[in-house]
Amino acid sequence: MIIDPLTAVSPLDGRYHAKVNPLAAYFSEYALIQYRIMVQVAWLKALAKESAITEIPAFSSYAIHFLDALVSKFSVADAAEVKEIEGRTNHDVKAVELWIKQKIWNITDLGAAREFVHFACTSEDINNLAYTRMLKDACGKVMLPMLDGIFARLRELAHQHADVPMMSRTHGQPATPTTMGKEIANVVHRLRGARKLIAGVELSGKINGAVGNYNAHLVAYPGIDWHWFAQRVVNNLGLPFNPYTTQIEPHDAMAELFDAFARANTILIDWDRDVWGYVSLGYFKQKMKPGEVGSSTMPHKVNPIDFENSEGNLGMANAMLRHLSDKLPISRWQRDLTDSTVLRNMGVALGYTLLGWDSCLRGIGKLEVDAERMATDLNEHWELLAEPIQTVMRRHGLAGGYDQLKDLTRGQSGHAMRMAIVDFINELDLPRDEKLALQELRPATYIGLAAKLARQV
Repeated sequence: MIIDPLTAVSPLDGRYHAKVNPLAAYFSEYALIQYRIMVQVAWLKALAKESAITEIPAFSSYAIHFLDALVSKFSVADAAEVKEIEGRTNHDVKAVELWIKQKIWNITDLGAAREFVHFACTSEDINNLAYTRMLKDACGKVMLPMLDGIFARLRELAHQHADVPMMSRTHGQPATPTTMGKEIANVVHRLRGARKLIAGVELSGKINGAVGNYNAHLVAYPGIDWHWFAQRVVNNLGLPFNPYTTQIEPHDAMAELFDAFARANTILIDWDRDVWGYVSLGYFKQKMKPGEVGSSTMPHKVNPIDFENSEGNLGMANAMLRHLSDKLPISRWQRDLTDSTVLRNMGVALGYTLLGWDSCLRGIGKLEVDAERMATDLNEHWELLAEPIQTVMRRHGLAGGYDQLKDLTRGQSGHAMRMAIVDFINELDLPRDEKLALQELRPATYIGLAAKLARQV
């Protein structure tokens, strides 16, 4: 069967292909091969600059340009050639080495260097740097910009609706009022912290041989400071150097990054569920595009499907992200191969993350606050003023305020509750200004610093 979005097994490559396609440049098989070639070329160019390695002639500017073009002009057809070699060798990194050797065979200055393409390297020397650069580039160019888009839109909404009062619900029951802007600001603040964690992870790399000790390097060239040499290569690839590894870089930083992504996703799942509830309460309306259908049988329906899709896909993402962070730092003795197949699924985990973020952002774009609906809700619940009344009574030494208001407010609501609260305040033995302030208080004005806090986020 021909691979097509309609025949793909994974929904990321099928139904949702267009939404996650930006990650293909970093996590596809084509991208992995290209990044491996980038690392092999960087290693070969570094070896050619080392004066102690006299067997490699100094590369001309043409030779360097040719090597760089192997990376920058790498095509899908080139990747197919590598895969054809892999079909014979049954080894993916060896196939990359052989492909580069074929390409430089008859190139001036490079032909003599062909045996140094993979000099003293284990496959993991190439893979750990390739995967780390893939992950770093995808984070910087795709993932963080999408998260920043969600952050910016939510921050805008927090400011826009800073003064719009709404009834809180603790344990699902009517509780102290807040503002819609403040509730959104809470999410903004949490996302700011999550983004900082993601951006702050430093993904490290190594290129130190079969078990991390430069054994083969020193046998061939004992006079070279290979530890310093490897550090320079890794740093030139834009990565911090990890000096202590077995055959594999232990992936601790990757695990930290995947945990950070999972934390951001958890925050957005919490937001998705809250918005779903607010839509159900009527606090949010949803804008519909012409021609869209909410239900196949109920014409009136406008379902919060974007937030439901976001929640579901972020749950899928976190299941994978947490497996990645749990598994990758564990390797039997100096190396086992269990990380190899798991690493190939980084793009799947981040694909579901990107898909969830995209759905969330689309859902946010459809939201319209119904301030009138929230005001009506507040006006039906004057019992919310029991808290400030009993607190002021405590300040002035009036005993039993909590119990009196408990008896007054439980089981009542609406107009009757409003009149009961008004009468209760009028009977209080309080200083005139305190009583006046309570008499002027309304559920919609009892919002504390909510508006100020929303504007400051």
